[in-house]
Amino acid sequence: MSTFLYDGDCGFCSACARWIQRHIPTRAQVMPWQRVDLGRLGLTVEECDAAVQWVGDDGGHAAGPVAIGRLLQDAGSFWRPLGWLLVHAPVRFVSWPVYHWLSRNRHHMPGGTPTCALPTSAR
Repeated sequence: MSTFLYDGDCGFCSACARWIQRHIPTRAQVMPWQRVDLGRLGLTVEECDAAVQWVGDDGGHAAGPVAIGRLLQDAGSFWRPLGWLLVHAPVRFVSWPVYHWLSRNRHHMPGGTPTCALPTSAR
């Protein structure tokens, strides 16, 4: 089964994950990375701390907006073309800077808390 990992210590990320679970009919497990065996999935704490992660049925990995694109592609229906756009150029080149900006400012986003701004080692 595919897995989509997010930062469970971040209020904004957790709120986004709950929205995904309610509105996007993916077959993937949507889980906080802090509650899974990262080694079994071939990931590190550093990778998961840097961006959301997708681990496909085939073991393939994707991070950040590409991971979100894979999740949307997995959901099918009208989500699939949106996911395709995130995964392919030129949208992929624009989506990474936007993703990094959101990541750096997630403590200001809805559901975000001051803890969201801290690195994992300080939480």
